[in-house]
Amino acid sequence: MTTFYFVRHGQTEWNLEKRFQGAHGDSPLLPTSYEDMDKVATFLKNKDIHRAFASPLPRAQKTAQTIVRQLPGEPKLSLHSNIVEVGLGDWEGMKKEEVARRYPEAFDTYRNHLEDFDGEGFHGEGYVKAVQRFRRLIEQIAQDYPDDSVLIVAHGLILTFGMSNLLGVNRADIREKLGGLSNTSTTTIKTTADHQFQLVQWNQTDYLGKAQDASTTI
Repeated sequence: MTTFYFVRHGQTEWNLEKRFQGAHGDSPLLPTSYEDMDKVATFLKNKDIHRAFASPLPRAQKTAQTIVRQLPGEPKLSLHSNIVEVGLGDWEGMKKEEVARRYPEAFDTYRNHLEDFDGEGFHGEGYVKAVQRFRRLIEQIAQDYPDDSVLIVAHGLILTFGMSNLLGVNRADIREKLGGLSNTSTTTIKTTADHQFQLVQWNQTDYLGKAQDASTTI
C-alpha cells in the first residue's frame, strides 16, 4: 500500500492577485508562504516519507525543496514534468475577471461545465491530457513504491483534476464533491489491495493555524 501526501505549493504573488498561472506562467512565492512550508514539514515529519516528487516549475520546486530539507533522512527529491500545472494558454497571467470578459464562452465552460473543459478557445491544455500525464506518473510511483509513503508537490489545478480522477469522481462533480485546494494544503490518498485509490483526507490545512482560501484552484 502506497500512501501519497499531495501538497499544493506555497502562495505566490499571482495567487494573491487571483491570476491564472498555468504551466508557463510563474510568480514569486510570498515571504509568508515559507512559514507555511515549515508547518507542512512539521506535519509530515512523522509520516515516514521515503521519496518525493515535484513539478519543476519554480513555485512547486522551491516548496518541495523547503519541505524535504526538514524531513527525517531528507528523502530524495525528483522533478517531473507530468505534474506541472495544467496549461492555460492565453489565460496565463490574467486575472479571472479579465478572462471572463475576454473569453466568456471558455470561462463559462471552466466555471460551469468542467465535463467539457479541454482547452478550446484559449489555446489551453484542458482536463483530459492533463489527467492522462498525471495518472501515468502516479500509477508508476505506486508500482515502484508499493509499501512506502511518497510526497508529491505540485499545483492546484493539476492536483484537483488528477486526484479527483484517481478517486473516480466525475469531473462535472469536482466542485460539489471535493472542492479546491488551498496553498500548502495536504491531501492524503492511499492505494488499496486491488490497486485502487482511496481518499484519507482532502485539503487538510489545520496545521497552518489560519483560514485558507481554496477558491483559487477550481
